Amino acid sequence: MPGLSQLIRRKPIAELMAEEGHPNALKRELGAGDLIMLAIGAVIGAGIFSSIGTAAAGEINPDGTVVRYGAGPALVYSFLLLGFVCGLAALCYAELASMIPQAGSAYSYSYATLGELIAWIIGWDLILEYAVGNVAVAVAWSGYFNSMLSGFGIHLPDFLTHGYRAVIKSSDPEVRALLETAPRIGSMPILVNVPAFLIVMLITGLLLLGVRESARANNIMVVIKLLVLALFVVVGVVHIDMANFEPFAPNGWRGIHQGAAIVFFAYIGFDAISTAAEETKNPQRNLPIGILAGLAVCTLIYVIVGVVATGLVPYQQLKGADPLAQALQLAGLETAGWIVAFGAVVSLTAVLLVFQYGQPRIFYAMGRDGLLPRWSTKVSAKARVPYITTLITGIVVAVGALFADENEIYDLTNIGTLSAFAMVCIGVLVLRITDPHRHRPFRVPFVWPVTLVGAGACIYTMFGLPAHAWERFAIWLALGLIIYFAYGYWNSTLRNRPGAGELGDPGAPNS
Repeated sequence: MPGLSQLIRRKPIAELMAEEGHPNALKRELGAGDLIMLAIGAVIGAGIFSSIGTAAAGEINPDGTVVRYGAGPALVYSFLLLGFVCGLAALCYAELASMIPQAGSAYSYSYATLGELIAWIIGWDLILEYAVGNVAVAVAWSGYFNSMLSGFGIHLPDFLTHGYRAVIKSSDPEVRALLETAPRIGSMPILVNVPAFLIVMLITGLLLLGVRESARANNIMVVIKLLVLALFVVVGVVHIDMANFEPFAPNGWRGIHQGAAIVFFAYIGFDAISTAAEETKNPQRNLPIGILAGLAVCTLIYVIVGVVATGLVPYQQLKGADPLAQALQLAGLETAGWIVAFGAVVSLTAVLLVFQYGQPRIFYAMGRDGLLPRWSTKVSAKARVPYITTLITGIVVAVGALFADENEIYDLTNIGTLSAFAMVCIGVLVLRITDPHRHRPFRVPFVWPVTLVGAGACIYTMFGLPAHAWERFAIWLALGLIIYFAYGYWNSTLRNRPGAGELGDPGAPNS
């Protein structure tokens, strides 16, 4: 029976800091500007370009039952609520990231503050944010890619652009008709999202080239996405119909709360900056700047875009894979809609890039602690990237995107990420109590109310998700605990070297 002392044993911060000298350490290449661009690249994507429609209109099953209520034009309040919640979590991330500039993000912070078992749970939850979440991003990318192609008169076969789960969960009769009209292998219809698969594999190839090349590509895509959103706002604002704002909050606070739980996916990603900590120059200064400035810019953009989108068309018409392009097209602005579809393709490509960048580095940190096999810490000799986990993550996400329904994934990703955010808030408070004199390059102001309200706000937002999200989350956690007690507990570095709690042999090659 595992001993309680092992489960709650914390990894000394001094050891975390010493890992920079490891032969497999990552290369510091990124500055504050790169981090802000990474934040915008990660945050402004599938949420604003895709899930905003479901958040405004709500979700209804094919049989007519309501899965969740939409916020309507009060979606702007959902964005402000989430900006507040994520702002509190971002302050906590900034303090821990400046103290512990390691690749593992919330996983590493939890290991240093709350112990090994909680760290494993957080690391396991982060798979929902990055890898599983990227499946939804890839599906959203495919929707906008098809909208963009239609501007050229190109129409891919529907059975090659809709995954099986997306078809059987759809309430659209035309989409569900694919169950009968698609080609078959035996009795099984062929329903696969080929564009989603291909873009993930392309991004994986780019990431294997190195962090500097990936950052340059992200910076270019961020500029394009900001220009396209500016076009959406400038063109859309002059076509706003004030009648579309009535009723402003059709489902009251329940709709705003549940809408926030849906569109929380739009805020996922600001913490991805912390996974770049080991590749950041002067991380004690640049990480807090990147996290907080990136979140502030994205919140402002979201509020403006939300007002314009719900003013262009009745909020019920925003439901779809490409709500912003759809809003412009329904308003008679087809050329602008096509341009926004192109911008969304670029934008979602940036999100895929940043999330696919973050997940392998979390695996890398967990492998370095012995909680995952040692091959997960291998880095390429030239590019200095964790190439095995980058390739595995790419294949798993690409295969998942072939079949998935993005709305199901939003829920699971949101609940896993919110739980990680809550743990980070608690971890800051615990470390303030247990290690009050440690140097903190950035300090959370009013630490007690910020951390407690931040954790509580994350948990409150989680309760806006439907019951099936909690059920699947419980299954996910149970699976994670089975893996931990079957492998991670017995191979943990802290368990096997209890006296020193060292990394293992830092001089041993890992290739």
